[in-house]
Amino acid sequence: MSFRTAEPALKDVLDSIAKGDTQLPDFQRGWVWDDLHIRSLIASLSLSYPIGAVMFLEAGGVPFKPRLFEGVTLQPAPKPKKLVLDGQQRLTSMYLSLRSGLAVKTRTEKGADIHRVYFLDMAKCLDINEDREDAVISVPETLQVTSDFGRKIDLDLSTHELQYQQRMFPVSLMFNTEGFMQWKMGYAAFHQNVADAMMFLMRFEQEIWLSFQQFKVPAIELSQDTPREAVCQVFEKVNTGGVTLTVFELMTATFAANEFNLREDWDAREQRLTAKHDVLTAVDGTGFLTAVTLLASYERHLATKSAVSCKRADVLRLELADFKKLESRIEAGFKKAAELLAEEKIFDARSLPYATQMIPLAAICAFLADKISQHGVKQKLLRWYWCGVFGELYGGANETRFGMDLPEVVQWVEGGSEPRTVRDSSFAPIRLLSLQSRLAAAYKGLAALLMKHGGKDFISGTPIDLNTYFNNAIDIHHIFPRVWCENNKLPREKWNSVVNKAPLAAGTNRFISGDAPSIYLSRIQKNKQVSQEHLDEFLNSHLIPVTELRGDDFDSFIRLRASFLLGLIENATGKAISGRDSEETVKAFGAALG
Repeated sequence: MSFRTAEPALKDVLDSIAKGDTQLPDFQRGWVWDDLHIRSLIASLSLSYPIGAVMFLEAGGVPFKPRLFEGVTLQPAPKPKKLVLDGQQRLTSMYLSLRSGLAVKTRTEKGADIHRVYFLDMAKCLDINEDREDAVISVPETLQVTSDFGRKIDLDLSTHELQYQQRMFPVSLMFNTEGFMQWKMGYAAFHQNVADAMMFLMRFEQEIWLSFQQFKVPAIELSQDTPREAVCQVFEKVNTGGVTLTVFELMTATFAANEFNLREDWDAREQRLTAKHDVLTAVDGTGFLTAVTLLASYERHLATKSAVSCKRADVLRLELADFKKLESRIEAGFKKAAELLAEEKIFDARSLPYATQMIPLAAICAFLADKISQHGVKQKLLRWYWCGVFGELYGGANETRFGMDLPEVVQWVEGGSEPRTVRDSSFAPIRLLSLQSRLAAAYKGLAALLMKHGGKDFISGTPIDLNTYFNNAIDIHHIFPRVWCENNKLPREKWNSVVNKAPLAAGTNRFISGDAPSIYLSRIQKNKQVSQEHLDEFLNSHLIPVTELRGDDFDSFIRLRASFLLGLIENATGKAISGRDSEETVKAFGAALG
């Protein structure tokens, strides 16, 4: 990879765009600048103010599918010599307004679509006391500015004579030499070559028109040997629009060079994935590509003993042939992963602990295929999954762990040693108190395990499964109500933690209100015709210490339920939790958690 700097004339840059020598890589967004931005840019050019550097990539290296700039119509489109990595919005705005000869399709500040033609108020341009942006006039394609619902014409530039009379110069002629000469001659004839008018025109040509002709565009030009991953990183660093280029968009442009529309493929696939599995709305196009890359890398590893990796650079090197070979298996893997999570009572993206963990899970399911239905295989896979959740191992950069997960879980299934994710996983008892909201993966994980344990609604006694989850607005609610806890000045870190919460229907939570447990439990028995025996059964299904709850014994309740929840985690991960009687735990809970 090498680069060079240059300062081509603006006219040459715009001519190159018009000829199709300079084009855009297909991953670039559409042109979006509004009328105000365009007028401001034209004003800056007229003053010879810098407008920032642009970045070009020499074509012929990375096989991006190119596309012509907005307003350029060449059939057939030629092969480009350069692709624009940074500066698209500015270059497109300048091309459309100064070079294309077309009305510019843009937007108002409020987003309304409009077509505009731009003029320079020549007198204001030459008046040092005037704000230059006020000298850039934007008019509709009719070249008339009207008011009173079109009944009054405020500015009419619809003929050359009116332009000459009001000394309004069309910026679309700025780089049209023949058109500019004809406009000058028309202006001179209209003003009968009067000395003052001709001197005015000469000043405008020298001070304004000439500044456009001499304007240089600072440019950085990357050589064609620049690798794909470098293009992605460079684009992210220099993109002045503030929009990050995703791996998916870059691969869309790469595959398009081979006439494969990745965007259309993903849109259709996404519909198939989410049609029956709401949890898969958490998977995006980049995640799918990463899973394909992971499986492709693992299969190469089996053949050549190469390292297993699915980092961004690996995804960017994914070949279309490998994608087509594996995409259907990975799609099936994601669907199988969703089915496994549904058995674990994880039904939608909101309740999913880690969206990132879906990537290795799908790849593992894709590779193991029908073996997943074997009980022993499934249990190991679920142990790995819950170790990742409660070890909170997927919250940062995860690609390195993905590369370990797939081969190590497969080897474990085949009789090998435990994966590092299982070995690395640990959970401290006091972590329960810091799980305060569903932002934490372990918080969501515990909610799912409670539902899997058979948690029943306090009033209806209905198990909280797939149907009730979606039909009854199930969410995580306080067992000792917040209002009661606050009135009794209990520590927030305890009453707002996951230890004092359970998945319940929204209607049940409203019925509980803010009363002490002893009161709302009696009200449920009386008003909802629930026997004490059945209500205790419902409470037990959530691992709630019934005696302590009925006695409004908050501290004992917290300790006992924390102990029960730790047991639930141990059962899911297959790992004993140490530190139940540590000094730290005793200090946090007031006693050891037996």
